[in-house]
Amino acid sequence: MLSGVGPAVHLEAHGVNPLVLDQPMVGQGMADNPMNFVAIPSPQPVELSLIQAVGITKFDSYIEGLSGLSLSFDITRRFFDGVLNLLNETSHTTSRKILTQSIAVLLKSFDVKLEVRMNGGLIFQKVDGPASKGHMKLRNTNPRDNPSVTFNYYQEPEDLNKCVKGLNTIIRMINSKAFSKYKYPGVTARELLNLMLALPINLRPRHVTSAFNLKQFCIDTVTSVWHYHGGCQVGKVVDKNYKVLGIDGLRVIDGSTFLKSPGTNPQATVMMLGR
Repeated sequence: MLSGVGPAVHLEAHGVNPLVLDQPMVGQGMADNPMNFVAIPSPQPVELSLIQAVGITKFDSYIEGLSGLSLSFDITRRFFDGVLNLLNETSHTTSRKILTQSIAVLLKSFDVKLEVRMNGGLIFQKVDGPASKGHMKLRNTNPRDNPSVTFNYYQEPEDLNKCVKGLNTIIRMINSKAFSKYKYPGVTARELLNLMLALPINLRPRHVTSAFNLKQFCIDTVTSVWHYHGGCQVGKVVDKNYKVLGIDGLRVIDGSTFLKSPGTNPQATVMMLGR
């Protein structure tokens, strides 16, 4: 847009001059694969593992996980505070109460300057596509400033339904016998979802219904995998050879040309486009 290619009215409003091409589709079709995750504290040490694809569902939700988290003190403290509350609420035995006291002692011993590795991990679902699209606009003409981007997460019911199915898959996994040794006794997947509502994972307001309505939970706790795409899509801004429609000698080779994405890292794909 700063080069003069984009919606004429928008560029003129920001004083972009000269206007090279009035192309209203520049900045349209912006998308980001919405992600929702569940953090699971473990009573035993777990292997440090980066994000790996562990399940590609028939309903186009990717189920992935990581373990052996390293978190800042503030987030770790909030996380374990939530765990303490959860365990205290569900404690019916002396051993469970001793366990919560031990965690409380551990919290007091943390040095606020240290990075803290916690036992546990994350399981998350992210939506393929997605169907929900947004737009990008200039804030100003300073190339160092980020533009204003609206992704419209879960605007389309199709995406929201995929999230619900993905979370139900995660719930079944956490409640399974095979997973039992990786979570504290008596703690259910639903209780872990409630824990997520207390964590500062985004700036969205929390609704009371999120505790029992998975659609609202998806909306309230959505986060990003940071693989944004769209804005200069094939067939709308560039042709199949990635040449900008209406301008000779100009191509766009990056994720902005994608019509959709599974949410995986697009680096290799973009590198191949540039060959």
